[in-house]
Amino acid sequence: MMPPYLAGREEMLEAADKSLEAALKGYPQKSIVYYGLRGVGKTVLLNAIEEKADELDILYEHIEIAEKKSFIRQIANASKKIIHRMSTAEAAKDMIKKALGILQSFNVTYNPEDQTFSAGLSEPSAYVTTGILSEDLTEMFISMGRTAVKANQVICFFIDEIQYMKDDEMEALVNAMHRVNQKRLPILLFGAGLPKVLKILGEVKSYSERLFRYEAIAELSEEEAREAIVEPAQDLGVVYEDAAVSEILKWSKGYPYFIQELCNTVWDYTDKDQIELCDVERVIATFLGHLDDSFFRMRYERCTKKEHDFLFAMVRCGELPCTIANVAHIMKKKASSISPIRAQLISKGIIYSTGHGEVDFTVPLFHEYLKRINPELKLDGE
Repeated sequence: MMPPYLAGREEMLEAADKSLEAALKGYPQKSIVYYGLRGVGKTVLLNAIEEKADELDILYEHIEIAEKKSFIRQIANASKKIIHRMSTAEAAKDMIKKALGILQSFNVTYNPEDQTFSAGLSEPSAYVTTGILSEDLTEMFISMGRTAVKANQVICFFIDEIQYMKDDEMEALVNAMHRVNQKRLPILLFGAGLPKVLKILGEVKSYSERLFRYEAIAELSEEEAREAIVEPAQDLGVVYEDAAVSEILKWSKGYPYFIQELCNTVWDYTDKDQIELCDVERVIATFLGHLDDSFFRMRYERCTKKEHDFLFAMVRCGELPCTIANVAHIMKKKASSISPIRAQLISKGIIYSTGHGEVDFTVPLFHEYLKRINPELKLDGE
């Protein structure tokens, strides 16, 4: 949830604000991709930047990518909304017709079931697209960008869970943004995703590293985490004892989602104006139960038995990140034979590659959950 006090992200917010304001003044800006583990506040950051865009009257749309949804359908719908908002500008009316014409053809020719474009149109159109995803999306973005120039507007897309985009969709988006930048058109993108998004972007287009600014979002420092705990409470006339704050820090490890969940649990079980160590200690089991029943279990239940064995073997390695060779040794299999399992877990967003031959969990403290549900870390058949 959007916290009342956003600790530790001031510099990122300030940089995003400057980008938006500079774009409004006609200075081209690099789009930004934020990456980090689950629970570090990527979506919260995007929402905060959206509020700034709203204040500046920037035209924007928020898209959350889902594994089984068509990004093309989503971006087309978002673009249609933005184009209609620009249609009130008299100077842009000559461009609006073309933009909507391209968008109409774009929608008609795309088949979301097999992720391809059909060759024909159901009705005649002056804006027939090529049927090549990358070229068609680029043409649509250029048309929108030119319309925005005429309407004296800036367009901004906020795309969350960007790692779930298919390779051809990612390539098309990168290509479109690259061409928009070359033409100095006012379209910005703020994306957020798991760490593997860096590898995906690098593979689909080599120039992605120059096209975007990449910013890592990690856990909060001890000082930032203390602020996240104490500041919102002070506004409500409640204070934390230092020992209570230290206990929250110990269990949350500086991860914003865990801080929020634990503090919420503390508040559910006390109505005192001063929160003490004992108030935190007595709800730790409840806090862990909440995480186990939702945040952790939902991810665990998405995995097969073989994938469970892979996860338990990772924990048995002793240190994270761990090597695939070590996981294979614990599972008593060849590294090549467990590569498909690794790929499936990466695709599901359960683990990610931290380097050559190494993996780690995308969810912080997930290894502790696995120990709680399987204390001896037994594999199937042992």
